[in-house]
Amino acid sequence: MGEQGMSQSLPEEWFIKDTRVNAVIAWAFAVIFVVLAIVSFLNILLVETVMAAIAAFVAISPAIAYRSWTWTIPWPLLFVASLPLFVTTARPVFYDEIVTGISVATLAMLVVVALELTTAVRMTPPFAIFFTVIVTLATAGFWAVGSAASAAYLGTTFLKTNTELMTIFTATLIAGAIAGVLFWLYFRRQLAANAERSGEISA
Repeated sequence: MGEQGMSQSLPEEWFIKDTRVNAVIAWAFAVIFVVLAIVSFLNILLVETVMAAIAAFVAISPAIAYRSWTWTIPWPLLFVASLPLFVTTARPVFYDEIVTGISVATLAMLVVVALELTTAVRMTPPFAIFFTVIVTLATAGFWAVGSAASAAYLGTTFLKTNTELMTIFTATLIAGAIAGVLFWLYFRRQLAANAERSGEISA
């Protein structure tokens, strides 16, 4: 059951809900993401602008694919994915890099779902997990390069030491690994539930 299911394409329904309550909350998140994108753009935070725009698209991609406003991403996943956007835009004193990394990994997994909904791309659960971890690490690199370029040419702030930068990369690596394990356990749970339902139907 487990290995066979893991070799099949990632089912989009594992990440989509069709309820009015969830839809209202998800669309509210989409609006917030758009606002964060605008705020980040006005503050010359180009990396955060791109992330907020991607989050907004991910939030509404099921509604676009199914042509129904109630088909949306479960709002708890959107909340987790939105954490780095709120943290970066608000500039708090305490910055939890591991939590942010897990949030980015969640957003990366939702991007996989959006790609499957809106394109011909299909991924198996193991490859989706691998893709998520790689994208999480790549996002940290993208942020570092973008922030450094912004600091050099636009006068924005950036990290002062290489130690701070390596701390972020290390935390992102740990967060990507944690997120990968959590997604793997979630996928296996979903496969077990699907098998149990199939057994009840056949019985």
